Amino acid sequence: MTRVCFVGAPEVNVQYELLSRETARAALSTYEIRQPFANSVAVDTVSVGAAVSLCNDLNWYLVRFVDTVLVREPSISDTEWLSRGLAEQVRDGEVRPEETKERLAVYGLEDGRLVEPMYVTRRPDGTVPTYDLRDVEETVVVRVSDDEFGR
Repeated sequence: MTRVCFVGAPEVNVQYELLSRETARAALSTYEIRQPFANSVAVDTVSVGAAVSLCNDLNWYLVRFVDTVLVREPSISDTEWLSRGLAEQVRDGEVRPEETKERLAVYGLEDGRLVEPMYVTRRPDGTVPTYDLRDVEETVVVRVSDDEFGR
């Protein structure tokens, strides 16, 4: 299953905003809603294509209430997420899954909340540089497209 996660902007309650709107609620009604991070809504879809389609269906809400959209496809990585833009490129065949490893946004995880991404490239040995923007409990690695790298 491909998981898509909508992480809310700091000033909004993303679950409330998505589930209080009839169209968004209808689009999400067939899914079991999870919350992997603070102020997030996540659902499992059948594929990267279905995840991207759901994002497209919810786009009006996403641009208003969501800071970050993450997609996790187990056939690409069990532990790392893809950005929405990179997931779209994979779905469209513009980028092969094995070409998604190099550019990363590493988020700190503090009190369950994603904080400040650090943009890095994977080391030649395949490891990810250590997050050093602040002391955090854990990190979340997100593979990003060339366009998104360093935003």
